[in-house]
Amino acid sequence: MREAMSLAAEAEADGEVPVGAVLVYQGEIIGRGRNRVIGGLDPSLHAEMEAIRQGAAAIGNYRLLDTTLYVTLEPCPMCAGLLVHSRIQRLVFGAYDLKTGAAGSLLNLVDHPHLNHQIEVIAGVLHDECAGQISNFFQQQRARKKALKAKLKGDLE
Repeated sequence: MREAMSLAAEAEADGEVPVGAVLVYQGEIIGRGRNRVIGGLDPSLHAEMEAIRQGAAAIGNYRLLDTTLYVTLEPCPMCAGLLVHSRIQRLVFGAYDLKTGAAGSLLNLVDHPHLNHQIEVIAGVLHDECAGQISNFFQQQRARKKALKAKLKGDLE
């Protein structure tokens, strides 16, 4: 999870929402990812997507059996669907996402009984640190917007 948090910090440094992910197979990291949605102009460039793509290429299979994905934020529905389709065995996440989380908070796609694969979930690992990383980012974003509005208002007066 610490490696995922480091990747999240890289995303934040580039102005992206700070989410990082690592995919582990047989004790080794085979995929790393961080959010690149804004810079990549692609709404699918979530950290999980990038880590899973790298992992599939590393093992030469689109089925990622016996792997664990560590991610700093609970996956959204798009990413949770990808986890199911790629047959990831275990998901370990840090912060809960009460607005879009699809691994138990809002929805539970990764353990849905009608889907053909269910994923073991370990939630809340380094929760406070992961949640703090994300909430600090959004606090800074709101402060920047407020300062910009104040500056624009002052320039107009």
